[in-house]
Amino acid sequence: MGKDSEIGVEQASYNAKDYTDPPPAPLIDMAELGKWSLYRAVIAEFIATLLFLYVTVATVIGYKHQSDPVVNTTDAACSGVGILGIAWAFGGMIFILVYCTAGISGGHINPAVTFGLFLARKVSLVRALLYIIAQCLGAICGCGLVKAFQKSYYNRYGGGANTLAAGYSKGTGLGAEIIGTFVLCYTVFSATDPKRNARDSHIPVLAPLPIGFAVFMVHLATIPITGTGINPARSFGAAVMFGSKKAWDDQWIFWVGPFIGAAIAAIYHVLVLRAGAIKALGSFRSNA
Repeated sequence: MGKDSEIGVEQASYNAKDYTDPPPAPLIDMAELGKWSLYRAVIAEFIATLLFLYVTVATVIGYKHQSDPVVNTTDAACSGVGILGIAWAFGGMIFILVYCTAGISGGHINPAVTFGLFLARKVSLVRALLYIIAQCLGAICGCGLVKAFQKSYYNRYGGGANTLAAGYSKGTGLGAEIIGTFVLCYTVFSATDPKRNARDSHIPVLAPLPIGFAVFMVHLATIPITGTGINPARSFGAAVMFGSKKAWDDQWIFWVGPFIGAAIAAIYHVLVLRAGAIKALGSFRSNA
């Protein structure tokens, strides 16, 4: 009984503590340009996106080669890792790379994630722009490595480029990208919420896991529709290295969709889940 009362007192003491959100990142912080930590983070984003594209695009190319009925005349349909394996490659790599880079750059590895965090004032405009440039360059280099090592397979099997599948309208593809990116960014916001991190110490450690699973689940749903973009750098890098006209015709879907999905996730998290709209209204009323 005494032990229970002590726990109750500790719990009450904890609940009584006021939680204060960290201040929003400045919109434009030119002072960041003089800090090595920014450039270290930009390099981390470049390398992480390079590795992400190399492993995932190589997985896609390998699967298409193994399941090619011209190459495998016996059981092509059952050869290779399949769509499930491709989804695991994307989700697993995100899990690994977020785990490795979260403490350095935040582990964005995706311009849409960076854009969503910028809208939520988690990063400055300067940092967001440098991250997006680094991510796109890393994606180009990652796809370039795959092409350099297996050029004939790369060109034959589409270079891992995202294109709208036959039978689907552009609206369907855009919707798939919006919803898929919303799921990803919603998970990112939830897994990195500072209030949850302050309350539950295990949340920061586990953050890469749900983010990787979100990528995995979205790939299962949208690979048959768009090949799954939800990451403009991934789609851009593959399109640059493959150079297909169709990849460029549909490229806007893989930028507009993810950016809209990220924006919706940011608005939902900040204004609804974290009650930003209610707090702003209360502040307005108190000053009236």
